[in-house]
Amino acid sequence: MAVKIRLLRMGKIRHPQYRIVVADSRTKRDGKAIEFVGLYHPKEEPSRIEVNSERVQYWLGVGAQASDPVKAILSKTGDWQKFKGLPAPEALKVAAPKADKNAAYEAEALAAGGEAKAEEKPKKKAPAKKAEEPKAEAAEDTKSTDEETAGGDAAAES
Repeated sequence: MAVKIRLLRMGKIRHPQYRIVVADSRTKRDGKAIEFVGLYHPKEEPSRIEVNSERVQYWLGVGAQASDPVKAILSKTGDWQKFKGLPAPEALKVAAPKADKNAAYEAEALAAGGEAKAEEKPKKKAPAKKAEEPKAEAAEDTKSTDEETAGGDAAAES
């Protein structure tokens, strides 16, 4: 069976998102895949590329043929050079981490002269403690009644 590593298109019209898959060369573009090995989202800035390098190296090692677009993606991640024994490429651009929305909100609240944190609702107390107190009182009552009955039996015997 001839195996290829190729792109499987997903997403909406004019907003493509691809999965990098290992599939039989005779299947349709979006048909059944043997294994899913990565992602490629070209519309994001910078393009999102995630590749499971270990699995790609395995499939290339057992004879899977990469399509031209997948070769380009693997060249950017360094997997193609690793397979061919060539020097690694320069590092990929990585998207900046997103700012924490809660921290930004609190900073704006301070700048506006308001309170830094909104008043928090008091937490509900656990009703288990209330339930334990009557049980403890009930236990004391039963002990006292047991002692009275035991004492009454002892008095009756003498």
